[in-house]
Amino acid sequence: MRASGILLHISSLPGGCGIGKLGKEAYAFADFLKKAKQHYWQILPVSPTSYGDSPYQSFSIHAGNPYFIDLETLESDGLLSAEDYKATDWGGEEFIDYGLIYEKLFDVLRTAYKNYKLSKKRDCKKFAEENPWVHDYALFMSLKFAHCGKAWYEWEKPLKMFEEKAIERARKKYRDEIGFWTFLQYEYFKQWNALKEYVNSIGIEFIGDIPIYVAYDSVEVWTQPELFYLDEEKTPIDVAGCPPDYFAKKGQLWGNPLYRWDVMEERGYDWWIERLRAAERTCDVVRIDHFRGFESYYTIPYGNEDAVVGEWRKGPGMKLFKAVKAALGKQRIIAEDLGFITKDVARLLKASGYPGMKVLEFAFDPKGDSIYLPHNFSSPNYVCYTGTHDNETALGWVKSASRAELKFCREYLNVKRNKDIPWAMIRAAWSSTADTAIAQMQDLLGLDSTARMNIPSTVGKNWRWRMSPDALTDELAQRLAALTKLYSR
Repeated sequence: MRASGILLHISSLPGGCGIGKLGKEAYAFADFLKKAKQHYWQILPVSPTSYGDSPYQSFSIHAGNPYFIDLETLESDGLLSAEDYKATDWGGEEFIDYGLIYEKLFDVLRTAYKNYKLSKKRDCKKFAEENPWVHDYALFMSLKFAHCGKAWYEWEKPLKMFEEKAIERARKKYRDEIGFWTFLQYEYFKQWNALKEYVNSIGIEFIGDIPIYVAYDSVEVWTQPELFYLDEEKTPIDVAGCPPDYFAKKGQLWGNPLYRWDVMEERGYDWWIERLRAAERTCDVVRIDHFRGFESYYTIPYGNEDAVVGEWRKGPGMKLFKAVKAALGKQRIIAEDLGFITKDVARLLKASGYPGMKVLEFAFDPKGDSIYLPHNFSSPNYVCYTGTHDNETALGWVKSASRAELKFCREYLNVKRNKDIPWAMIRAAWSSTADTAIAQMQDLLGLDSTARMNIPSTVGKNWRWRMSPDALTDELAQRLAALTKLYSR
């Protein structure tokens, strides 16, 4: 089925509380997508973010980000009053101030928790029974806050090593705090499920996103160290990243612990099966970041300052995906197959049957032989993007591209002016043979590099962009709807 959609993370939605929420602005964006005749709403990972605020470095693979809990919904449910949050300074509306949100939001959410306890409702307990992962996650977050935000590997040794007696004592000591973090997950998924039900009811599907790796400072590494490449003290031996490439001259040092794929294979890949089962419940389609890492993955000695020195090792390949299919049936997965792609990676992608990705910002090498040019797509089994969260916006790309690239780009897209390139890129994606076409919301709005989501291998000013409250006009929806109809998407 030919279809199209828009990439806009929840954090980038407009609104008055400092960051995008699962409230009325999310529903308004869904209505915009329907008006624009789109089928997909693509988002980034929605897990709780750790240091650096990257959705690809999370405290948990299962939990939802409390930052996205809508406060107006809590007010309508009787858990907050307007005075509890509306007078708070949440920062400006153009960019997210994560430090401000971290400092102020949890006090507001604790007020909601206090009111929830006074209501004597039992829904939260039922949620915990149905989602057993939340018990360790809530303990993890309770201990993290008790240790002033320190990572678990900086806690006292009995807690760091997850010793049974120390954990039992902690569960008793922090019982109410554990209840608070459980409550946040209950509220998050209550709001998420309501939004997803509405989105699906108007004919739109969510494309979710999961990183291949988990953060070192995560509940999974803390509680299941046997699944990761750590020494006896739970210190990483080697860590994940990418070698030097188009994105970064010194490579990308992600720092995530690596999997012990031999142990996972012995266990029938049960950890990955449960991870994808959870992702499948949350979204309709799942994009797996860094898919090539399942064929072979780049390893960097722990402690190195960059990714220049490293080596490739073999991943699980199709053994993993055969186990997943046997357990879960056929899944709707998008494979992020960008970067250094070998023949073995291409064979794995073909064997899996999952669609890969084509990014138009990579296409305009003046030599004209790029695999990302639409006429060079080898099959329809792709998702064609104008750009991704790791790329410039289309207009940002125009301003940074070479004269030769721009000349070839204008000729290929049949436009005379550089300022017409962003929408011409969208047209090229929509008209391509790829089954699915996705544009960043920033590209529809013609925004420059100040609206870029992420610059790989940098920390401090990423993941901050938010859409203007008046961005979703009828004219924009009609323009995109016309293009979508023209190319049968």
